[in-house]
Amino acid sequence: MPKKSGVAIVVGSFHKNECETMLAAAAGAIKERGMTLRAVVRVPGSYEKPLATKRLLQRDDVDAVVVLGIIEHGETAHGRVMGQSVSDALVNMQLEFMKPIGVGIIGPEVFPTQIQPRLVGHAVAAVAAVEVMLIGAESPYEV
Repeated sequence: MPKKSGVAIVVGSFHKNECETMLAAAAGAIKERGMTLRAVVRVPGSYEKPLATKRLLQRDDVDAVVVLGIIEHGETAHGRVMGQSVSDALVNMQLEFMKPIGVGIIGPEVFPTQIQPRLVGHAVAAVAAVEVMLIGAESPYEV
């Protein structure tokens, strides 16, 4: 087991069924990789994810956070603005706390037909990202 292996998950609840699928996939991937799931925090939507993430990063038993959710395509630029705001906040927190954040947010601008095929892959990739940053494992993805 890696020396630093406490991982927490922040997951949206707006797309409840889909987010529960992502949560199950991420929790399974954490366990399979020998890491420990320390907490799961459910939030209403994407704008609440940075605050929940920051609270978790402040904990001594949390070495990394995986953030999951969906930002669906809409009729306005709201989704893009939301996606950029959340992304900026999460990147800044990684640098502030020097702890990795795996982002498994599908979108922004994802269409309903594109959501289901991406659920498990995005969740597992977010866990793999924190694993790489925590233990220096080689990335399973070709660049």
